[in-house]
Amino acid sequence: MSYYFNKVLKTKNFDEAIEQATDELKKEGFGVLTQIDVKATLKKKIDADFKKYVILGACNPHYAHKALKREDKIGVFLPCNVIVEEHENGDIEVSAVDPIASMATVENDSLGEIAVEIQHKLKLVIDNLK
Repeated sequence: MSYYFNKVLKTKNFDEAIEQATDELKKEGFGVLTQIDVKATLKKKIDADFKKYVILGACNPHYAHKALKREDKIGVFLPCNVIVEEHENGDIEVSAVDPIASMATVENDSLGEIAVEIQHKLKLVIDNLK
């Protein structure tokens, strides 16, 4: 089982890809709580060069609340991460975590329905990117 799903975008503009991913997340009820610029962070902290790579910490508050009520430690898996990265050839790829794969280690069957619903929403986000 893969732990993510992804799409290579037609756009060659990294910032537009972040904007597009954020907009699609909003359409599915997610807000972006965090945005981590991995390239800038690695350069600042350890003077390492890295490709353009941003982690968007996305949260759908309705589903997060439902999940936390059923399993209070599920917060270790929140928010759902979506990454935007630029490959050496200039391709821009967006990937989202598969919540079913993440929650497979949690021994709480009541989370299954939530994971399926979030997976569906995140797949729509990825599928709707251009």
